[in-house]
Amino acid sequence: MKSGGPGLDGAVEPTSTADPSTQTFPFPVTGEHPDAAARVRDLADVIEVIQPVIAADGGSLDVLALDVETGVVRLQLSGACGSCAVSAATLNGGVNRILRDRLSWITDVIGDVQESDVDGYGGWTPKHS
Repeated sequence: MKSGGPGLDGAVEPTSTADPSTQTFPFPVTGEHPDAAARVRDLADVIEVIQPVIAADGGSLDVLALDVETGVVRLQLSGACGSCAVSAATLNGGVNRILRDRLSWITDVIGDVQESDVDGYGGWTPKHS
């Protein structure tokens, strides 16, 4: 697996195949599920596809937490996304929809936007005067 940005470096590799609670994940994971490693890997793969699109406009998408039992994902947009007028639409209409369409086990996507003065590269970023 290629690096998908901050918080997504490294592959999901179990340190022990006998005990899933000893696995190392690329972001904080809570809950218990028989397919926990697969769920983490699948989420990381989808984020890896979305991340370059957001990075192209100067932003970053990070997974803050995943509850593999309940299917709740906590995300954060940062960088130029923090000064973008459509960040909420990106989270709700874009990222949320993509994750739910591709990963049927996701029940809720909770997004946050870290405010920033960083200018982006896309047409949606407001110009500072």
